Amino acid sequence: MLRERVADNIYVFTSELYAQVNAGAVVGPDWSILIDTLPYPEETLEIRELVEGRLGSPVRYIVNTHHHPDHVLGNCFFPQAAVIGHALCRELMDTRTRARLEAARPQSRELQSVELVLPNIVFAGDGLTLRVGRRTLELIPLAGHSPDGIGVLIPEDHVLFAGDAMMPLPYLVDGNSEELGSSLRRIPKLKLENLVQGHGEIILRGEIPNALRSNLNYLAAVERGVSRLRRRRNPQDLIDEISIEECGKSRILLGGIAPELHRQNVQTLLEQGS
Repeated sequence: MLRERVADNIYVFTSELYAQVNAGAVVGPDWSILIDTLPYPEETLEIRELVEGRLGSPVRYIVNTHHHPDHVLGNCFFPQAAVIGHALCRELMDTRTRARLEAARPQSRELQSVELVLPNIVFAGDGLTLRVGRRTLELIPLAGHSPDGIGVLIPEDHVLFAGDAMMPLPYLVDGNSEELGSSLRRIPKLKLENLVQGHGEIILRGEIPNALRSNLNYLAAVERGVSRLRRRRNPQDLIDEISIEECGKSRILLGGIAPELHRQNVQTLLEQGS
């Protein structure tokens, strides 16, 4: 696990075991809030050791930015913490995430110790506001990667944990391209110093406009490519004609899994329009 401090007592943890997943911690004077967890128990336990062991700050809340397993399976390692998420996050965790976890257990020794812990504090609508010491955490809707997606804005430090609404390569298999575009266009108004993606590197202030533009351009390029495929016979057989490079992204992103994610994006958009 990699660790980086983006502001005083605000940490980002990045998985070295799976797809550069990011989690975060906001450490207060008496207790802390985690923003997501990491995919494998050993890395989430490293977070616990740092925050609760070395910093001496018990985790009181965990915010889940969305229901995908790589962000929520570590909830169970903080049994004293309340878990916060969108109402849809709880619903989808109880159905889709539970099914994915049970399907993956037989192939993964690491998952034998994991128990799915659902959000027990949920909200809908425009969001929810929390306080940690003198800091404000604004939980805001950022749908598109998934319908339950939220971000965590810390306005005093101009930091946004965007969940998977922001990734080096947008991913749409459980989402909606139009909703994701709307979420991305909302981010520049937040006047950020640091944008923490759900996966990948932290984006600094001067790089944020280009990163957002790149993702919006990618979404538009994939939509154009899929529209072109729909006019041809047997479009499902032609998915690989829309290359990731044609859409403005590199195949080396996210440790080399970007081409497969891109292919799934094309497949998803083609199916959504059929």
